[in-house]
Amino acid sequence: MQQSTLVTLKTNLAQIERLRPVGRVMSTDGHTIELAGLENQARLGDRLRLLRSDGSILMGDVLRLTSSGVTMLPDLPPHQVALENRVTLCGQVRIAPHSAWLGRVLDPYGKPLDDGPPLSGTVSVALDNQPPSAACRKPMGRRLRTGFHLFNTMLPITRGQRVGIFAGSGVGKSMLLADLVRSMEADVVVLALVGERGREINDFTQNVLSKSGGERSVLIAASADSSPTARMRCPLTAMRVAEFFRDKGQHVLLFVDSITRFAEAHREVAVSAGEFPSLRGFPPSTPTQITHLAERAGPGCHGSGDITAVFSVLVAGSDLNEPVADMLRGVLDGHFILDRSLADQGHFPAVNVLQSVSRSLPDAADANENGLIARSRQLMSLYHEASALIEAGLYTEGADPDLDQAIAFRRYHRDFCKSRLDGEIADSFSALRLCLLRSGALKD
Repeated sequence: MQQSTLVTLKTNLAQIERLRPVGRVMSTDGHTIELAGLENQARLGDRLRLLRSDGSILMGDVLRLTSSGVTMLPDLPPHQVALENRVTLCGQVRIAPHSAWLGRVLDPYGKPLDDGPPLSGTVSVALDNQPPSAACRKPMGRRLRTGFHLFNTMLPITRGQRVGIFAGSGVGKSMLLADLVRSMEADVVVLALVGERGREINDFTQNVLSKSGGERSVLIAASADSSPTARMRCPLTAMRVAEFFRDKGQHVLLFVDSITRFAEAHREVAVSAGEFPSLRGFPPSTPTQITHLAERAGPGCHGSGDITAVFSVLVAGSDLNEPVADMLRGVLDGHFILDRSLADQGHFPAVNVLQSVSRSLPDAADANENGLIARSRQLMSLYHEASALIEAGLYTEGADPDLDQAIAFRRYHRDFCKSRLDGEIADSFSALRLCLLRSGALKD
């Protein structure tokens, strides 16, 4: 047996409690289970282990506490649960992040989903954590290469920035995330796949991580058939792993796909606990959960690393004012909107540049670069305002020189937005400048 595996086994054995409180099943409504005997020891969020009459195990969480008993939310429907079944209190969910987690695929509880050996660090930590103090945080850092001309120039992502990718289903959101994982520079990449189909999790592991330096990545996954508590914990576990590497002074790139499924899982748990979904279908505690998760990412304190976070948001019906998108947009440092009409034209990434914003500008660029960005946005806005007239064939070339430049610029800029590169950010600005020169909107 390898020495590292032996150490892991010894660590796991040392963490096993010799005595654990035990309760009994009192009733169930087919969704939750009422217990007696644990009301003086259980805490909200603790894990429970129910031994059914046939010897099988049913895991769950402490959902509610009253003076007369405990309510358990099981991970699976409580089939074959009988009165007086024994329930053991397992305590708070804790993980033990370690550098050996790199290159591995884990569940939200830190257990391997791949074929590798058991993993454990020497120090276990709770999933919840406080963000760095606002007074000690560093400012956002330098621009990061993304592999796309567009995100290198007009929509930059800087070290420690938190951005959101907002898109409806089938608009290329996951494909864009995969390309950013392959291309963006970081010491460590942590990914949370929340509520994805099992096939997609395996496909992401085989076709994205294995081709983009999987040895620097940690994948935390909760499939679509996982319990709502597992799906809710998935981004929390990923964030805690990212914080572990950040505190070691490393730059961590965190991807969460998607925050929408995290919010939906939280809604299931909160409504089961008795909270009323009064906030446009979500309980009042959901915005707090989303904001707290987002705030934990970003620049670290002086002496530590940074977490650059990319959150995807599944926008129902392409409505950017739907609850989760509305909650998240205000707390991020930028949002990229994917447009279904562009996707239908085969335009990838289908980013609506005029609706998208990177709040790292203008600080992330120098005066000359900001001038190129401003001129490009001006031409795009001018074309957008006259698009109905142009597409109807009612505009005559030469009637407005500025609009002529906007029309010419659009032709070159569309190819620019779809272009990828392996070079430096300066190369992307050279390509943007060339678009302006060709359209006559910039003098050489």
